[in-house]
Amino acid sequence: MPYYIGDVIKDEKRMIARTPEQFAKTGVDVQLNTRVEFIDGDKGGVRLANNKTLPYDVLVLATGSEAFLPDIPGVDRDGVFKLKNLTDATRIKSYLAAKRCTKAVVVGAGFIAMEMSEALTQRGIKTQIVYRGERPVRNWSAEFSKMVLEELSAHDVDFITHEKPIAVERSSGSFPLRLITDNLALDADIILFALGVKPNTTLARDMGLAIGSSGAIQVNFSQQTSRKNVYAVGDCCEVFHRVGRSWVNIPLGDIANKQGRVAGAVIGGHAMSFPGIVGAQSFKIFELDVGITGLTEDEAMKYGFHPVSETISGTPIARSLSAGEKLKIKLIADRYTGKLLGAQAAGNGGAVSRINILSACLWNGMDIDEIGYMDLAYSPYYGGAWDPIQIAAQALGRKL
Repeated sequence: MPYYIGDVIKDEKRMIARTPEQFAKTGVDVQLNTRVEFIDGDKGGVRLANNKTLPYDVLVLATGSEAFLPDIPGVDRDGVFKLKNLTDATRIKSYLAAKRCTKAVVVGAGFIAMEMSEALTQRGIKTQIVYRGERPVRNWSAEFSKMVLEELSAHDVDFITHEKPIAVERSSGSFPLRLITDNLALDADIILFALGVKPNTTLARDMGLAIGSSGAIQVNFSQQTSRKNVYAVGDCCEVFHRVGRSWVNIPLGDIANKQGRVAGAVIGGHAMSFPGIVGAQSFKIFELDVGITGLTEDEAMKYGFHPVSETISGTPIARSLSAGEKLKIKLIADRYTGKLLGAQAAGNGGAVSRINILSACLWNGMDIDEIGYMDLAYSPYYGGAWDPIQIAAQALGRKL
């Protein structure tokens, strides 16, 4: 959606995977803008806001997640937005055009905040990011957050730390809005809150389904909930983390797609299970690609591992062809088993492809010695004879 707002994607229809009319051709009745008020799990009925009840034999909950909005005065003012769905995106894009915005404030420092800062900047809008913490994408190690900060600065995006929003007011100056924080008053044409999401479990809780420690709906490997004929998929439910060996909630579209396919197959009578995830994630901020997979060092310790890490800096292609491209990779392994536990990468080329390779390594439980000598395709345009992954693995191996 940030790419639609930034006008990289110009037609909103390209954001729609399938229309209700296309669903209808396959026998699926899609009822948009229809609110579910209550689910009677004992009688098998879904009560809608219009008091109509839809009976069911099997139910799939795909209620997604909700965007956080701070409980402060003024968040309902015109020009204050969150970004969770296509409706939000079209409203933001229309507002930017209608108001001819020149200045924006983004509150938050996660993926959406980073991608929206790029989208707004590319539209010629001066952008300031406000964050109550110290650095962006705080789950990454400090050296990778520093690379993100440098990329923001290079594109004239201000990153303001240790400021908590208190209120949104009408500005007394030439801008319509003013964000009040602990110590600042920031004027803007538009204010976007990008403070993360939480699983939407209201209906699940009301019908008595088990909720996991992550705050999302508990499911098994077939996406079945604590009620035998009720399934859950996507942002609203948990997923098994293959490295941490625990059930977590990671709200990402690719995970939701896979869970939905598994649930559909199981309901249709096929034996199928969703084997879990390793936590692979990535985003782009201007010319910087950033990716992470597996566990961070803090997470590894929480799960009882003994993490050791190594960070190397190199180039995504052979040095003889490099024009200054940079690539930084961090690997984390268990001191006693040598098993890879996690990886992070950032650079202006090749970072996400390396994270995908390392995700496959995590998926298959590979250790550092195996990774250091695994067979990878070599071409000077795509990497050196020794890939940065192998260089990092061998350097880490010397610490074990």
